Amino acid sequence: MPHLDHDRLVFLALGESEAGHGETDHLEACVSCRGELETLRHIAGLGADTQGLRELPDPPAHVWAGVLAGLDAAEKLPSLAEAHRQGLGVRPQPLAEEPPGLAQRPPPAVTGDRPEPRRQSSRPDGERAAGRPAVRSRRSRRWPRWATTVVTATAAAVIAVLGTVAVLGDRGGPTPQQAVLASAPLAAYGSTPKDANGDARVFADGRLHLHVANLPDVSGYYEVWLINPTTMEMFSVGVLRGSSGDALLPLPPNVDLQAYSVVDVSAEQYDNRPAHSGDSLLRGTLTG
Repeated sequence: MPHLDHDRLVFLALGESEAGHGETDHLEACVSCRGELETLRHIAGLGADTQGLRELPDPPAHVWAGVLAGLDAAEKLPSLAEAHRQGLGVRPQPLAEEPPGLAQRPPPAVTGDRPEPRRQSSRPDGERAAGRPAVRSRRSRRWPRWATTVVTATAAAVIAVLGTVAVLGDRGGPTPQQAVLASAPLAAYGSTPKDANGDARVFADGRLHLHVANLPDVSGYYEVWLINPTTMEMFSVGVLRGSSGDALLPLPPNVDLQAYSVVDVSAEQYDNRPAHSGDSLLRGTLTG
């Protein structure tokens, strides 16, 4: 069995659908799909826990004091090059003498984007030492590498939490369960291969949740209908994106599920004909 679709795992993690027998067996055997499902459930739980969170509390004073102390300590550390020279006991030596005519030679013109490599200065140690504060002042504006890492990780965590809250919306629990008004198993209809199947559930918020699997390939698209079995009147609920997966489709607010109790999935062509094609693939009767 191929790996479960990511959208299907999301529905399972959010509690919008229940795993079928084949999916349960696959999750028990497949480490990859089972790990992804556990991760999605963990993320759903984090998002649900932040629903009531509006403002973060101020951190304790000792936390900020520790950050400042770390920054000060990092500023006082010597650069890697200086530490290397100190460890080896080596001091840079000036050039023994300047080649004749170098002082009168004009600086080379820059003809490209890459600057000419800098020559080692021939100034005595005292003059070089006098010029170092300017270099240090530029370095002092940089953040230490560990501080940059902390800020980057914090920003990524905040973005992840906000993204989870946006995806989950107003869901109220780690694995929220919708109240189900009616449900129906969907079985292969007519000449449809027998391994095609699905299930339908009508939620209390007026949406139809549909899960389908192994629908045969069609040259057009799949459409969902509600049918009155007594009069054979019907209306379209929406379309499906693929031969396997889940969909949430809004129902009309005044729909009579006692009368329109048959859920039908049909194969349709791009022929500008809104009526049912007559080629039903799955059917089931709502109860509840």
